[in-house]
Amino acid sequence: LSSCSGLTHESHRKDVEQVYLRCSEGSIEWMYPTGALIVNLRPNISPASYKHLTVCIKPFKDSAGANIYLEKTGELKLLVRDGDRSPSRVYCFGYEQGGLFVEATPQQDISRKITGFQYELMSKGIAADLHTASAPCRPCSDTEVLLAVCTSDFVIRGSIQNVTNEAEEQESVIHVGVNKLYRQKSKVFQLTGETGNWRGQIKTLLECGVKPGDGDFLFTGRMHFGEARLGCAPRFKDFQRMYKEAKDKGLNPCEIGPD
Repeated sequence: LSSCSGLTHESHRKDVEQVYLRCSEGSIEWMYPTGALIVNLRPNISPASYKHLTVCIKPFKDSAGANIYLEKTGELKLLVRDGDRSPSRVYCFGYEQGGLFVEATPQQDISRKITGFQYELMSKGIAADLHTASAPCRPCSDTEVLLAVCTSDFVIRGSIQNVTNEAEEQESVIHVGVNKLYRQKSKVFQLTGETGNWRGQIKTLLECGVKPGDGDFLFTGRMHFGEARLGCAPRFKDFQRMYKEAKDKGLNPCEIGPD
C-alpha cells in the first residue's frame, strides 16, 4: 500500500508528486487530493520484459476527488472520471501504452475526498485469459482445459451449492463445495467450522448465466484483485475422459491425478 496526502504541500494547486512502485500488485491511496500524482510502475523484472506486461487498476468503491489518466509523452487519455461509480470496474492497458497520471479535481472541501485504487501487473497471456472480450462464456476445448489445469491459480473438484447474481456489478458468485483441492494460490477455499467441509466462492460474468446443477465439476481459474475468477470448468467426468485420452497418447502437459 502506498499512501500520500495532498495536505503535505504548500503550493497545492501546482504540485506534481512522483510515486514509484516496485511490487507487481498493491494499492494507492491519495488522501485529500490536490495537484497531481504521477504513478510509476517499476516492477523488479528486466526492463526488456515490460512490453509483455498488462496493467489493470480497480478503483476503490468510494474513490473520489481526482481523474485518472493514461499518460504517454505528455498526452493524456481519460481512464476513470471523478465520480464514476461503476462498481468493480477494472481498467486494463498494455504497460508500453503509458503510465498513470492522477489529477485532483477542484473541490470546495478536499478533506472529505480520498482517491484510491488497486493495481495488478500481469503477463499479457494471463490478462487475455481474464478479459476474453470475444467469447468470455464459451466452453473450453480439451486442450484449453488440460493447459488450465497446469497454469491456473486454483484447480479444484467440486459442486455448485448455490449461485447468487449481483446485477449492479454484472457478476455471478458461484458458491462451491470442494471435494478435492488440487491447488490454490491464495486461501480462497477454506474449511468451514460447522461442517468440516471445504468451501469457497468463484466469480464470473452475469451474462454467462451460471445456474446451480447436479454433479461435480473441475473448476479452474485465476486470482484477480483478491478474488477467484472462473476459467475453464468442465464436468468432472468429461475432464477425466480428456485427461485419460491425453495421457494415453503422452500429450498431457502436466500430471495431476484426476481420480
